[in-house]
Amino acid sequence: MLLPSHHRRAPLRGGGRRRRGGDICIAELASRLSGCLLLLALVGAAAVLCLSSSSSRARSRRHHDEEIQPGGSRGAPRVTIFSAPRPPPEGSPARQELAVRSWLALPGNVSVVLLGAHASSLALDGRIGRRVTVDTAIDSAFTGTPFFHSMVARAQAASDSDICFLVDAETILLPEIVKALAHFSKVDRDWFLVAMSRKVTEFHYQLADNGSHWVQEDGKEVSFKKLQEIPADKWASESSDRGLIVAWNRPSSPLHAGVLPSFLYGRGTHNWWLIHEVLSSDMRLVFDASHLVLGLYPESFSSMHNMSSGKNDRLPAGSWEYSVNRHLATIYGSYCYRLPRRHSTVLHKVVMQSKDYIFSNADEPTLSDFVISKEDEVHREGGSLWINGDICLSRQLHLHSCDLPYSLSMLLELAADKNRSVVLGVAGVSYRDMLMSWVCRLRRLRVTNFIICALDHETYEFSVLQGLPVFRDPSSPKNVSFDDCHFGTKCFQQVTKVKSRVVLDILKLGYNVLLSDVDVYWFENPMPFLYSLGPATLGAQSDEYNTTGPINLPRRLNSGFYFARSDNASITAMQMIVKHASNSGLSEQPSFYDVLCGKNGTNRISDNKCLEPNTNLTVVFLDRDLFPNGAYKGLWEKNDVESTCKELGCFIIHNNWINGRKRKLQRQMSSGLWDYDPTSRLCLQDWSDRGSFRLMGQFHLFEDTDRQ
Repeated sequence: MLLPSHHRRAPLRGGGRRRRGGDICIAELASRLSGCLLLLALVGAAAVLCLSSSSSRARSRRHHDEEIQPGGSRGAPRVTIFSAPRPPPEGSPARQELAVRSWLALPGNVSVVLLGAHASSLALDGRIGRRVTVDTAIDSAFTGTPFFHSMVARAQAASDSDICFLVDAETILLPEIVKALAHFSKVDRDWFLVAMSRKVTEFHYQLADNGSHWVQEDGKEVSFKKLQEIPADKWASESSDRGLIVAWNRPSSPLHAGVLPSFLYGRGTHNWWLIHEVLSSDMRLVFDASHLVLGLYPESFSSMHNMSSGKNDRLPAGSWEYSVNRHLATIYGSYCYRLPRRHSTVLHKVVMQSKDYIFSNADEPTLSDFVISKEDEVHREGGSLWINGDICLSRQLHLHSCDLPYSLSMLLELAADKNRSVVLGVAGVSYRDMLMSWVCRLRRLRVTNFIICALDHETYEFSVLQGLPVFRDPSSPKNVSFDDCHFGTKCFQQVTKVKSRVVLDILKLGYNVLLSDVDVYWFENPMPFLYSLGPATLGAQSDEYNTTGPINLPRRLNSGFYFARSDNASITAMQMIVKHASNSGLSEQPSFYDVLCGKNGTNRISDNKCLEPNTNLTVVFLDRDLFPNGAYKGLWEKNDVESTCKELGCFIIHNNWINGRKRKLQRQMSSGLWDYDPTSRLCLQDWSDRGSFRLMGQFHLFEDTDRQ
């Protein structure tokens, strides 16, 4: 019978002849049994090894999960650490790199975002790379100091994070903080964590190349427990707020009721103010984790907080920046008022007991005493949070001065570009929101060589608090109308004459000036183009609205946008304009045309140029496709103003040829050419909600904020 192939007997190996019946020798049987036993032994050993390895991996996973996810929560929380590195000499690149590497060495899902446009942040990102990004879209003062409220807003926009951190760029974080956060994540409520880092006088440890462990100078590995036991009898809680660790869950949920003022980061008060407001708002649980060793702060660098943070290291010690923060703390929120004792139940002290975290109401005089009683005292034993009560005491005497310690010549030296050119904006209280939208747009274009002339004290103080390089012109008119200072009004005539006088002063100091009204929206930086016009040339916008014909007809020179060089011809011509305007009952604008182009245009030499005969100054009326006025081609009435203008190649567009402050604001905001949120006093960024400012229902915000 034929059998399937798989039933056939295999041939004998080596061609040997098969033995009949059961005729198998003992030696062969022993050999076969020995081979089988050896095979069984190998299989058994492999099985034991597999089971052992599987069990070991399971134990390792359970151990890791117990460390990162106490209580059995699924998945480590997504943590994003935000920080703003300070440039040298105030900040130390070496210390900052060590700190950031310590953050990236933390177990779990941790990423880092460095805030600010300074080169030190970009350099740090370049050295570290993976899991570190730099976000330059942060509001900063003209000194380069970032705004704390902008940093908090950026952290709250982190939709891909479960927990956000704000920490000083030189604070070393220890793995204990991840275990603590995993424990806090079990709390099904919004919470806010605050902890002081331990100051260390000496720190001689480095992370190994792969960032997995710490080593001594001799290369020997150091345990995390030893790092926590480094002698540190002080707390990093000085007035500069350095060393304070702040974190919260559900980033987009509000931290407190009210608005966060425009504190300057690292200039004191802002962290304590925020803690106080979080407690007083009663919207989040507050955990005081200062009794845990979560971070280390090198004391040797904390003494440098009074050093300059200005760009190119040209600014003197920034005492005015500290005054700004103290001023804001006294006028915003309830920081200088005693909190009711009931708020102490919102605050929970976190301590470690038997390798577990225990929450307890902060009945002892630690952080709760600091924020409730405002006692002016030194650090308590064990490390409580505290603050100097002098800030609130001064409220009873007088508000902190917010004057800038810079003259006009000092501001020009700080702001001017390599060609000694500056952009000048002039504004009064009625246009301060439009001023800020203009400033935000310049910041977005990386135009930093601008200065502001404030027409009144309110605008001056507002500009200082917004970090602008501002000065006050003593000859500015008083009682500038809030809603009735547009073209053709008596107020407008007085205000415009200030602009030409200030431009003349700046030209005499040796700086070129681009005068730009704050209702001029910039698509690109026009300064390189205007500078290329050459010496003894003044470039000015044309106010002609007809699309054909000459653009330099009588009274068609717009004095709200022009570029003048600091040369003899321009200075002499500007002196003639100022003198002519002072004797005129009109605004300065007719004086520009009558002096430069002659009455009825007698000095016109072409359809777009004039030549002033006494100075040989050439006046160029700028191409309206590149520099359109508010009536040219009906651009403001287009459905998409920005796209239409960019197709023309516009550098700017002027929001003129419209009467009334409210109508002007409405037109610019509804077009989408708006870059400022007056409710939060922040520039609109890519992570902001820009769409809401197109809605006409938002218009009332400008009326409210203008009158504050």
